[in-house]
Amino acid sequence: MPLQLMKLVVTASTTTNVVPQDQRFFYVTTAETAPGSMLTIDAADFFQDDGSAVTELPALSADNSYYNVYVNGVLQMGGLSTYTPGATTVGSLSINVPAGGDSILADTPIVLEVVNYSPQSTTVVSA
Repeated sequence: MPLQLMKLVVTASTTTNVVPQDQRFFYVTTAETAPGSMLTIDAADFFQDDGSAVTELPALSADNSYYNVYVNGVLQMGGLSTYTPGATTVGSLSINVPAGGDSILADTPIVLEVVNYSPQSTTVVSA
């Protein structure tokens, strides 16, 4: 019998599901924030969808997450805010109110939306 190259025949298929975990946090301003100022909202000042108090802002998953900030229902540009995850006195959202623009008035609703994705993959190998 002549020499032969021996090979394995294997097939594999991978299915990946991307599962978003969406969380929304709400705050209503208590005073006006003037142009050129920074509005910083502590984690404990937010409330959740069900009206309960927030004790901690969630961490952002590396390369699998994002956050959005809405002021009075309008999505804001990404460069205006800084998000810091964590518990009270650590976790916060800071919004830079640009100089020369409009102020954020008292009683303005602020919504913070945090989305983390949890990719889950399953691989089936057949020989």
